[in-house]
Amino acid sequence: MQLFTRKIGIVIIGRNEGERFKRCLLSVRDKTERIVYVDSGSTDGSITFAKSRRVDVVELDMTLPFTMARGRNSGFRRLLDMKPDTEFVQFIDGDCELVDGYLESAVLAMMNHPDITIVTGRRLERHPDASIYNRLCAIEWGKDLGEIQSCGGDMMVRPEPFIAAGMFNTSMIAGEEPELCVRIRKAGGKIVRIDHDMTIHDAAMLKFSQWWRRAIRAGHASAEGCAIHGRSPERHNVRAVLSALFWGVSVPIVAVGFLIAAVWWPWAVMGSPITLFGYVALAAKISRSMRRKGFIAFDARLYAAACVLAKFPKSLGIFQFWLNRLRGRPSTLIEYKQASAGDVGELARSDH
Repeated sequence: MQLFTRKIGIVIIGRNEGERFKRCLLSVRDKTERIVYVDSGSTDGSITFAKSRRVDVVELDMTLPFTMARGRNSGFRRLLDMKPDTEFVQFIDGDCELVDGYLESAVLAMMNHPDITIVTGRRLERHPDASIYNRLCAIEWGKDLGEIQSCGGDMMVRPEPFIAAGMFNTSMIAGEEPELCVRIRKAGGKIVRIDHDMTIHDAAMLKFSQWWRRAIRAGHASAEGCAIHGRSPERHNVRAVLSALFWGVSVPIVAVGFLIAAVWWPWAVMGSPITLFGYVALAAKISRSMRRKGFIAFDARLYAAACVLAKFPKSLGIFQFWLNRLRGRPSTLIEYKQASAGDVGELARSDH
């Protein structure tokens, strides 16, 4: 183990990830002894497997509302309670496998630039060709390098500024990472993506219904982030929310309105296809943008079509957030993944 990696801690969150969790834990166990696994009610033997590998386990009280933010914060606190001298903490989701060499590169970036609070790397998709939905995940993972505005859940943080910023917002069911990044940047910290593969993710998204629910969750996240920071100078998520509502609600209403008006004014029927042509124009614009970023034509068109179609479920997520808020009800987790096949409890009883 490299000398400068001895004070790296790793926090893993997961539930019923099965083989995915096995790969995740095996990819990190030789990197550091400071590993905490936070489990949110697994029934597949994940806890037994983690304990068999001498990993500290936090079992969340599932009578309380669960969020990934709550899981990450709980793991972070346990880690620092055990090892208060921990200098860097890497968060990783239980469906991801850590890439060799990333931790060393991330630590070097932190050591060379004290103003960096969060370091991330490239997230890769394990099976991008298993479905168009997996392929969309592979396309959308951030590829911009250097200083960035926000990142996903796989990240390395410097504990002191992370704590000072208030850690993750445990009330958010999704989108807690960009919301944290807003607060980090307000405090003067930087978020940087280094030129190194970080994790291999297993989306396991094979059905349209999974993609649809994931898009609903994204809409909910955008709405909640906007509600928290939308009035700040950067107007966090305002554009994303307005775009979803315009294309997912306003344009269809206008198109239907033209059809209704055609009952009295036959010429109005032409307004409907002209209005709907806006979706084609939007997809073409997104596709051109993706091509300029270096994506092949098929991926650019696939991503563009998905972005346009996602306006509808995202609008549902936005309405869901505001309806719950008006009723005073807490939002509950919107899940789209299926439990991984295989019982990792069997793996805990074997020597790997």
